[in-house]
Formats: sequence, C-alpha cells, structure tokens
Amino acid sequence: MDLASVDHILTTTRSVRKRLDFSRPVEAAVIKECLEIALQAPSGSNRQGWHFVVVTDAAKRKAIADIYHDLFMAYANSPQPEYEADDPRNPQQGKVRDSAMYLAEHMAECPVFIIPCIEGRPQGEGSQAGFWGSVLPAAWSLMLALRSRGLGTAWTTIHLAKEREVSALLGIPENVSQAVLLPVAYFKGDDFKAAKRLPLDQVTHWDSW
Repeated sequence: MDLASVDHILTTTRSVRKRLDFSRPVEAAVIKECLEIALQAPSGSNRQGWHFVVVTDAAKRKAIADIYHDLFMAYANSPQPEYEADDPRNPQQGKVRDSAMYLAEHMAECPVFIIPCIEGRPQGEGSQAGFWGSVLPAAWSLMLALRSRGLGTAWTTIHLAKEREVSALLGIPENVSQAVLLPVAYFKGDDFKAAKRLPLDQVTHWDSW
C-alpha cells in the first residue's frame, strides 16, 4: 500500500465549492465505480440499509438547489461561530462563508447531486449514533473515491430542513432518511493542500478528559 498517496487523499479531501467545474460532464460510469467502493463501508449489524439517489435531471437539480438556496440564506443571516484571533479557524471563516455562498448561488449548475440515504427513521437519543453511523462512513468513502478520480464534492445538510419536500420531489419513501447532499463535479486545478487544524493535543484525551 502506498501510504503517501493514501495519506494525501485523506488529508486533502474536504468540501469543494468554488473549484467545481460546472461545464464538464460527469460520466455515469465513474459515479457507479465510486458507489461500488462506497458499498464496502461498514454498517451496523451488516444491515447495509443504505441507498444512493443520483440526481442528474436538470429540472430536479434546479428544484433542490432552490430549496437549498432559501434555507442557506436564512442560515447565513443567523449568528455564526466566533473564534479567538490565534485560533486557526478564525482566518478561515471569511473564506468558508464566501465559498458557501458561492455554492448556494450556483448549486443548480452542478452536473450531479448524490444523496446518500438509509432505511428507517432515527428513534431517540440512544439510537442516533448507530443509525447515522450505518450510512455516513459510506458517504465519506464515496467522497474519497470521487476525490481520487478528480471529482470534488461538498458535504451539505442544510436542505434537510425541508427533507420531506425533497423526498417528494425524488420519490424517496417516507421510511427512508436522507443523510447528506453531495453536489459532485470535476474540480479545477491540479490538487489541494492540507488545511490548518486545531493542535492534536488540544483535541486528544488519553484515558480521561
């Protein structure tokens, strides 16, 4: 195993927004290939209750993008996290907000949406981790597979405030939960760099908090 390549993909895969190439078609064969990889992810009790809704129809993408845009604008006008001047997240806030706004305004132009779903509805606090943990690893594996093939994605969940409306648009059954919306496109440029993060010692706890 080439650890350098694996580590590079793991440390440079994150939400891509401004560098998505809306003009370049995404082949169905590539999407299927990446989904096959996603199916190898773990799931609780090996249930494999996941489903992946791939949206390429322009009218449906526009309808979903409109829903997303309206919800994003409400979110953008709400209070946002604030960080100390020496916090590595502080200088990134403006760029993240700007790129998120760009995606909200251009999402309909993205050639493919993928919505990973899971059978059932979450039932109370105790079941949340196991429920979502049975689909989110597959969604992350999908993002990694896409990234390794030159495709960018952005992890978005804002549309879930109107999940039922999107489900009705796509014919998703009532007993199936949407987990995330991934706009997918080839990315522009050659590569990505690792991002600045909080120091490891600040977020790691050995044997006790």
